[in-house]
Amino acid sequence: MFPRSPVLFALALALLPAPAGPREDAWDARFRAVPRTDSVRSYLRHLSARPHHLGSAYGLANARWMRDRFAAWGWDAQIERFEVLFPTPRERVVELVAPRPFRARLAEPVMAGDATTAQRAEQLPGYHAYSADGDVTAPLVYVNYGVPADYERLERMGISVKGAIVIARYGGSWRGIKPKVAAEHGAVGTIIYSDPKDDGYFVGDVYPTGPMRPRDGVQRGSVADMPYHPGDPLTPGVGATRDARRLDRKDAKTITRIPVLPVSYADARPLLESLAGRVAPEEWRGALPITYHVGPGPARVHLKVLFDWKLQTIHNVVARIPGREAPDEWVVRGNHHDAWVNGAVDPISGMAAVLEEARALGELLKQGWRPRRTIVYAGWDGEEPGRLGSTEWAETHADELRAKAVAYLNTDSNQRGFLSAGGSHSLERLLNDVAREITDPETGLTVWKRWQLNEIARGTTEARKELRERADLRLDPLGSGSDYTPFLQHLGIASLNLGFGGEGFGSSGVYHSIYDDYRWFTRFGDTTFTYGQALAQLVGSAVIRLADAEVIPYQFRPMHDAASKYAGEVRKLLADRREAAAERNRQLDEGVFAATRDPWQPEADPAREEVPPALDFALLDSALARFGASAVHYDTLAARMRDRPAVRDAAALRELNAKLMATERALTRAEGLPGRPWYRHQIYAPGFYTGYGVKTLPGVREAIEERRWEEARQQIAVLAGVLGDAARAIDDAGAALERL
Repeated sequence: MFPRSPVLFALALALLPAPAGPREDAWDARFRAVPRTDSVRSYLRHLSARPHHLGSAYGLANARWMRDRFAAWGWDAQIERFEVLFPTPRERVVELVAPRPFRARLAEPVMAGDATTAQRAEQLPGYHAYSADGDVTAPLVYVNYGVPADYERLERMGISVKGAIVIARYGGSWRGIKPKVAAEHGAVGTIIYSDPKDDGYFVGDVYPTGPMRPRDGVQRGSVADMPYHPGDPLTPGVGATRDARRLDRKDAKTITRIPVLPVSYADARPLLESLAGRVAPEEWRGALPITYHVGPGPARVHLKVLFDWKLQTIHNVVARIPGREAPDEWVVRGNHHDAWVNGAVDPISGMAAVLEEARALGELLKQGWRPRRTIVYAGWDGEEPGRLGSTEWAETHADELRAKAVAYLNTDSNQRGFLSAGGSHSLERLLNDVAREITDPETGLTVWKRWQLNEIARGTTEARKELRERADLRLDPLGSGSDYTPFLQHLGIASLNLGFGGEGFGSSGVYHSIYDDYRWFTRFGDTTFTYGQALAQLVGSAVIRLADAEVIPYQFRPMHDAASKYAGEVRKLLADRREAAAERNRQLDEGVFAATRDPWQPEADPAREEVPPALDFALLDSALARFGASAVHYDTLAARMRDRPAVRDAAALRELNAKLMATERALTRAEGLPGRPWYRHQIYAPGFYTGYGVKTLPGVREAIEERRWEEARQQIAVLAGVLGDAARAIDDAGAALERL
């Protein structure tokens, strides 16, 4: 351990020379005065004017247009290309062959008064990327959301999906989990539909009267098994450059094993109406005016989908402002620019903020500002099929990013409402501080205050107490679902994912449909573009603070607080599983289930369950205590540095900041998580059966959830070791800080 003498530390600081040049906060304030709503509007109108999916002509045109805007604003901008597998459909069929014929339309109609919905020649049809080819005819079974718990319920109901086509509604998990779990249970095909209870007329008026999904609206999307890895299915772990070595398609783990297609609720209704058998459990019933049956039979369905399995070129726009003192320390900022169709909300509402930040930073360049560190801004291509552009770029530049990346800041979509903030807890204080400086455009409160009030309104009694008393609001842990994934969970780069939303209508009603366009956005989204302006002010301010701070502004007590909270949750998960198994077995022994069974809807008793063993968390507790001591010590030292004279020893600063960048890397493990080595972060990961949904302390948590007890024991030790490594990395940073 290094010496910890506050007196000597204070004396050393007093001997440092005085700072020169404008204060960082002065440039921060100048920046916030630049972003304009009319600029954000103009970017969104231009970029969403035509469909711009991966491989499209307008997608390339947009990339070139953005590159030229960056260059005009004083950035060094270029387009980086990769070659990725991106299938598009040649043939799509969903038809009922019994008890009566019906052929699904599989098309979204043009909406009167909305000209972009008529751009037929450029629109991708409703389909799921990375579905397997298939041509199957089989009985139909309704599986609710199609998550593992739904199949457990079907088993108790005596219903098998083996050899069947399943129909699942959107929701409950990420869409790619549904065909994955269906295949594991022997299904031969999957249909996913949008039920009006979730995002249609049950929620509100449908487009164009209101914002919700119309009867023929279809949610496109990827069903790649991204819990294994995101990015190009054929080049896992390496950049998909033109000469990259590629897998055979049959060996790609992320392509589904069975065919899958999305349908509208108009197309789904005849299929569901034709099911008989058991009435679906109450919580499985949607809002269609039918009785929901599970089946199987008498409905039989023919499902056919065939693809063009072609490589397409990704066009990432990457722009840089070189750093003046630390050009080899990078602050990276990104948002994707590709969409399934026009994508005004997803992703252009976020990309427009990125461009306005870039313009505003260009204005600061004209005023004489130069960032201490290099700033890298990116417009990623191919996010929608599976984080392709960001993943291939990060894998290609992995060594450089590990050595140089200070942080990655991500946005995706943006609308009216409250701040949503997730990310690495080392950045929690930074984000809270910035949010206190930005004004919410509708209430006049700070963004931070409105964020806090919304969390209080939604929280439990216990959570509300903490929200009122804790100095900073917690960041949400990140699972997957956007371009931060390769930076945080593969490379161990501290990351943030930010956006406004939650008030007004949201985009779920037109998500991934032809109706997510400029007309919808200006009627139901951020209609005045003030939240696009606020997002640019917020994220741009965070970029400036990260780029200009002498010492990277990480804090580690929030990281320890979060890890301790997650450890408590895992411990409680095990205790709850033990208690539930014991109680279930007791009730089975006493015949409780038989006595309370509904005679009209009989179900088998739950299976007896092995009571989980008591796991020893002593190693984890010890590692957390060690980590906490290191975190407190470093944060105390860093607090004493505030408002002190500037440090003139450039080499010492480089050493300190390199050690700080290593702290998040220390939370990763080269071997990755069990069964999915691409995911290296040991604190946050997407769940194997949740897709986008986060699993904290994933190695331990998922082993407990899946009843793999020996693996759980091993992962407790692994996690303790990783936390020990992180504590040592923080100590190394603290020692470097003291040497200043």
